[in-house]
Amino acid sequence: MNFEDIQAVKKLLSEPQKIVIVPHKNPDGDAIGSTLALWHYLKNRGQDATVVVPNDYPKFLKWMAGNDEILNYERENSQSKAKIEAATLIFTLDFNHLGRIGQMEEPLKKLTVPFIMIDHHQEPANYAEIMYSDVSMSSTCEMVYNFIDYLGDADTITPEMASCIYTGIMTDTGSFKFSSTTATTHRVAAHLIEKGAKNTEIHHRVFDTNTPGRLHLLGSALNNMVILTDYNTAYMTLSQEELDVHEYQKGDTEGFVNYGLTLEDIIFAVIFIENKEEGIIKISFRSVGNFSVNEFARNHFEGGGHNNAAGGKSNRTLLDTAAYFESLLPDYKSALNTHSIS
Repeated sequence: MNFEDIQAVKKLLSEPQKIVIVPHKNPDGDAIGSTLALWHYLKNRGQDATVVVPNDYPKFLKWMAGNDEILNYERENSQSKAKIEAATLIFTLDFNHLGRIGQMEEPLKKLTVPFIMIDHHQEPANYAEIMYSDVSMSSTCEMVYNFIDYLGDADTITPEMASCIYTGIMTDTGSFKFSSTTATTHRVAAHLIEKGAKNTEIHHRVFDTNTPGRLHLLGSALNNMVILTDYNTAYMTLSQEELDVHEYQKGDTEGFVNYGLTLEDIIFAVIFIENKEEGIIKISFRSVGNFSVNEFARNHFEGGGHNNAAGGKSNRTLLDTAAYFESLLPDYKSALNTHSIS
């Protein structure tokens, strides 16, 4: 953040505000961690703040302090709308285009109050008066840490805030293994542990709590894996029937796509998941090295994200989506065979 933006934020927060904090639809660990950390910080400053999520999120994220105070726009629509309509200040976290918030886009677009964006995704839209946008950052949670530090309050981080921020950094860096993890990221994580984040416990809560259904679903995804050695690519599919048989719960497929990257020489991994309720195939893309899945998703699957992690969707059937995906790979053969991991 530049000096002018920091001063503008300080001025806004020097007065009582009715603040709504919004993450993207289908919020992940970084989205929930960053919004709750900011919520704790603003509440501790005496502000009237509320987190409103567009829809539900995985159970393995619902242990964080403040979770019970979050409003779900789909489930608690009237309360959520009332908070939005009364807001004098909006924070949007972990997304940079209002199209990422589903049905919440319409009521937010009607507001004439200031918006503050904190986000690390590429190609931000110009809807916020104050934009803290940095694609080099590991996570929005690391940016929230910086945001609090820029305001001179890093020493006020509580164990609850530290745990929320640590969760988002841990999940968005793949447990600190992605290339976006810097020396500064590790220094921030160390400070969060000093402030009370129990790193071992947090890792266990997020990654080590499985159900039989989730493990059986993983088995189905691995059994469906297609390995395309000519393109250093692997992809998996999951049909709606497979999801139903294994009693799919939101968040159950989190991390499945990464299994493709554990194969020797595979640098591009994808999972296609059928969602009959929405009438689409949801897609997650992952890569290592310099192959940009953000560019690939934007060009072909109405998506985007980061260079090594992105999402997208398809209106084709599951089989047709996979076939279309395979048809694209010859155009990328050179890039997929001349990558560098750095």
